[in-house]
Amino acid sequence: MRPNRRTVLGLSAAGLVATALAACSSGSASGGADDPVTIGFVAVGPEGAWRQANEQNIQDTFTEDAGFSLKFAPATNLDQKSQIDAFASFVDEGVDLILLSATEGSGWEESLNRAQEAEIPVLLIDRGIEPDDQDLYVTRLAPNNVAVSSSVAEWAISTFPDGANYFVLEGPAGVSVVNERNEGWNELMADQSDFTDLGSQSANWSTEEAKSVFETVLKSNNNDVQLVFAQNDEMGLGAAQAVEEAGLTPGEDVKIATIDGTEAALNALVDGTLSFVAEYNPLFGEQALEAVNAALEGETLDPYIEIESTTFDSPESAEEALPDRKY
Repeated sequence: MRPNRRTVLGLSAAGLVATALAACSSGSASGGADDPVTIGFVAVGPEGAWRQANEQNIQDTFTEDAGFSLKFAPATNLDQKSQIDAFASFVDEGVDLILLSATEGSGWEESLNRAQEAEIPVLLIDRGIEPDDQDLYVTRLAPNNVAVSSSVAEWAISTFPDGANYFVLEGPAGVSVVNERNEGWNELMADQSDFTDLGSQSANWSTEEAKSVFETVLKSNNNDVQLVFAQNDEMGLGAAQAVEEAGLTPGEDVKIATIDGTEAALNALVDGTLSFVAEYNPLFGEQALEAVNAALEGETLDPYIEIESTTFDSPESAEEALPDRKY
């Protein structure tokens, strides 16, 4: 389901602090020194630089000093069952709220219904659920995947006015952000008759897998590939390695566009290895804090809170952003 643009709740940073302090003194919302709010964070765990930055940002936000006891439960080897088990444990324990960043989009109805029966609000971090039953969670906080991937398609159409042969490196099957990134890209590329779609394949967000997949693509197409859309930075960097090993020049013979905006990707854009990087901002702990406080106060939130992101289409734009890049 395509996320619609929403307005993020309008508290300033000072307002966030005031809300937290007021809650601490009253024993509600953010709790108090002797009675912190307990939050279960069902997380994805190790999955690249973006995920590490996002989950660390959440942990750095919901601290004891801020009035929270955050229980961090990363998945075991990206296994959904381990997430479902952690979610069930948090419900049984009676935490005040659950943050869920799902390894897979489907299969969450029973867990979310249990949380609802226990009157435990659930906020989705980054990834959505499928089917998207908005009655089962309070809100989802994430950048807009459809808009982010559409920006990649717009760049590609502008960069190749006469068309190109392209291949898409996807994330894992069944993940909501992968479906949304496909949607944004396909909506624009479907009408581009001058472009030839050579196919798509999951490389599971991995540099090594992407290198292997794209080596095969280049060989099977006699190196006649001008464009790669990699749904994350790591896969784009893997594609660049395959391009180099094929005796081609990334950025010249094959242009590579990626999503995330990690430091490694921006450096690769500066040196010309990558050609376009769409940021997928992982640092939204403050917005999550605001949403959590509102949910604990029983307020009704928009079902989707969009996190602003940007794009980098030149070495100069990447170089300017690098000094402040935190992931």
